[in-house]
Amino acid sequence: MTDEGRLETFVRGCEAVPGHRPWPRVRAGRAQWRALADLLAKTEWELLALWAEPAEVHVALRDETTLAVVSHPCPEGRFPSLGRIRPGAIRMERAVHDLFGLLAEGRADDRPWLDHGRWPVTAPLGKERAPRLGPPREAADYGFLPVEGEGLHEIPVGPVHAGIIEPGHFRFHANGETVARLEERLGYVHKGIESLMQGRTADEAARLAARVSGDSTVAHSLAFARAVEAAAETTAPPRADALRAVMAELERIANHLGDFGAICNDASFGFIHAHAMALRELVLRAAGACFGHRLMMDRVVPGGVACDLSAKGAATLKRLIAEMRPRFEALVEVYDNKPSLLDRTVTTGVTLTHLVHRFAAGGYVGRAAGRGMDARKVPGYPPYERLDFEVPVLIEGDVNARVWIRFTEIGESLRLLAQLLDHLPSGEVRRSVPGRAGEGLAIVEGFRGDVLTWVALDGEGRVRRCHPRDPSWLQWPLLEAAILGNIVADFPLCNKSFNCSYSGHDL
Repeated sequence: MTDEGRLETFVRGCEAVPGHRPWPRVRAGRAQWRALADLLAKTEWELLALWAEPAEVHVALRDETTLAVVSHPCPEGRFPSLGRIRPGAIRMERAVHDLFGLLAEGRADDRPWLDHGRWPVTAPLGKERAPRLGPPREAADYGFLPVEGEGLHEIPVGPVHAGIIEPGHFRFHANGETVARLEERLGYVHKGIESLMQGRTADEAARLAARVSGDSTVAHSLAFARAVEAAAETTAPPRADALRAVMAELERIANHLGDFGAICNDASFGFIHAHAMALRELVLRAAGACFGHRLMMDRVVPGGVACDLSAKGAATLKRLIAEMRPRFEALVEVYDNKPSLLDRTVTTGVTLTHLVHRFAAGGYVGRAAGRGMDARKVPGYPPYERLDFEVPVLIEGDVNARVWIRFTEIGESLRLLAQLLDHLPSGEVRRSVPGRAGEGLAIVEGFRGDVLTWVALDGEGRVRRCHPRDPSWLQWPLLEAAILGNIVADFPLCNKSFNCSYSGHDL
């Protein structure tokens, strides 16, 4: 790679912003931002997230050697679009416009995203916040993309679904049973997380971070805590790092088991679903017994963890590992020897390798299609640098591959738990976080993929601005591509194999 094609070279040519840790943040003028767009068109740099403040837009980027945040001032409320080059940024730019009123020039899609026309104000986090004029927009006013062709028909699904799941609208265009296009509309569970965090203490905001997406409460709490610790120039104690990893691996196992069972259930094989959910219940009960909460919500906090693991708790987890391993392996054997089940999952819902790289999609979606990024390895964080584990990667990109990634990760997480419990450091589990100004960025590996959180603290250590980016932002668009050419009846199977978060995406 030439120096011109390195992110580090571009960063050196921009104005450094002091107080941003652990990776640099720089400010790019208009010409530099346009040059950034040109470089994104020519390089393989990963666009990890795009978010904003009232008068500035930020983008997190990574290449093989560097991770950085590039910011662009928007005094006139607009900035050149990056989504026209990197489609993963399209919905992020739409969300930035809805929340802050900042307009992406040359944008690929000018429709609203999070704002469904029901908010009492427009651009609620922007400088030009104003009361909404006129009646609320109706759902029918949203302009789904048109499809033309003989024999095509529309199938609207949602936002309210059968079963206890979050709301989201899916608009199918089909030719008979074959899907010609799927378009998603999300934002129905927008909670105003970013607004609610502003002005809060780090501890108060941590409770909100834990509720960005309930199934990833440990991952989002950990990303927020590490971002705050970076901004305040402090670290958690070694024992707290280890306990955070114990909770994160328990969360990963529980969710992978739930997904595995639900995928099989959508393929009409309830036997595996029942046994997988029984195993998941074992994990949740152990988590509740050890940490006082089945989902371990509010247990990872800035400065460390809110509770210690007793010797009795460690023994409980060791028994869990011993009991789970043979039962889980037997369940995998059942799955792999059921031709009628494999007929539903093999070659169904294929995600192409070039798309997962283009969207920087992580987790089982990325790893099932050849992208092996794992935040525990790269950029890495304690205590994973001292642990032995493998990151599984497949290339088929279908439902079956996403299932097998989950299988392998469950086995690796059980190995990680054993290593952690055998070598738990002693000492304190939480340190006080200094109340000082600063900015921090953290990336951690949740069960879906990499969770990114950026936080800016004021002089008292309160949250001036926070942006939690769930991995679903980079995976939802790929579901639209994966279902193309499949039959409508396979959509539940594909959807569950992705299991993107609605709540984590909608903020």
